[in-house]
Amino acid sequence: MNAFIVVNEPWIRFGCFAGVFVLMAAWEIFAPKRPLTLGRTLRWPANLGIVVLNGLLVRILLPVAAVGIAVLAAESGWGLFNAIDVSGAVPGWFAFVASVLILDLVVYGQHVAFHHVPVLWRLHRMHHADQDIDVTTGARFHPVEIAISMILKMAVVALIGAPPAAVVAFEVVLNATSMFNHGNVAMPAGLDRVLRLFVVTPDMHRVHHSIVRAETDSNFGFNVPWWDRLFGTYREAPAAGHLGMTIGIPFFRAPEEQRLGKMLLQPWRNDRPGDRPVPHKAT
Repeated sequence: MNAFIVVNEPWIRFGCFAGVFVLMAAWEIFAPKRPLTLGRTLRWPANLGIVVLNGLLVRILLPVAAVGIAVLAAESGWGLFNAIDVSGAVPGWFAFVASVLILDLVVYGQHVAFHHVPVLWRLHRMHHADQDIDVTTGARFHPVEIAISMILKMAVVALIGAPPAAVVAFEVVLNATSMFNHGNVAMPAGLDRVLRLFVVTPDMHRVHHSIVRAETDSNFGFNVPWWDRLFGTYREAPAAGHLGMTIGIPFFRAPEEQRLGKMLLQPWRNDRPGDRPVPHKAT
């Protein structure tokens, strides 16, 4: 079973990614939430180019990835759940669910750190420099950030002994929910209120992409909304409303900044005079 998961994990992830991407892109066309500022023609080539580049990076530099570490941990008896499993004290379903939730909490904590540690923010701000938010924004992360995130997940998987199936499920759900909650899609307010009790919705996450620092530093979750509520980082809506809010950061706002080469170099470029290395706090 573990060998099957390792061999087929890339295809499972790609199939789910492609399916969710097509569904969200269609939803955005037929029921958009906001008019686009720069449009797809300018933004999508670079945003999708980042997806391809990150996929190659992970496969070349980190070929075993998190699921490979999970298989190795299971075969070697490493990690908390593998050690407990020897005694039969924990059922398999519990280890599966607990592993997914622990990994989700780690990604939440990582996201908070990438906002508050200046050197990490320089990597993460490429994601926030998108002046529109849509399905492609959900995969727009700097390759160095992706590498750091994968190494962190590999360490956590080894530490807790996460089941390989749980790691694959987490990665698939993380990719799917990231595209979903970045979607430029209209949703009935009543449905949004119900859904955001269990999953991060587009209206909930859009607040996080506000140019206002107090709003940028909120709603960090990708999968479940519970961590934001638990740790006090939840914000219901942007002060200017979803149609009135400005998306992005105060710098890298020229249209040419959406080109792939400029995006990749953002962490090492000097900010223009008057810009700040981190978003400014609202007063």
